[in-house]
Amino acid sequence: MTESQYFILAALLDGPLHGYGIIKATERSTGGRVKLAVATLYGALERMERSGLVAAGREEIVEGRARHYYRLTEDGTARLQQEALRMRQAADHVIGHRKALGTAPA
Repeated sequence: MTESQYFILAALLDGPLHGYGIIKATERSTGGRVKLAVATLYGALERMERSGLVAAGREEIVEGRARHYYRLTEDGTARLQQEALRMRQAADHVIGHRKALGTAPA
């Protein structure tokens, strides 16, 4: 799973969002470190929808433009949890080595 995909799924944990909402939620949750380009977002959403990780939900028209809302599926939630666990285990491995060497994280 790419970093972008991870944070897109994470943005949907609190409920359905439209594309711009996902972009802003990702920026907020990463302190601005991850800035999703529109093409990156919609390409990832399309792939994740085909994979069953997200589902398109309602649509609304705002100022003449369609907003499509996306939500996590059960498979998406499970995959996100698996990825979070994998990353935590990887971080624990590195932190464990640093502690064993006496070089605690700064």
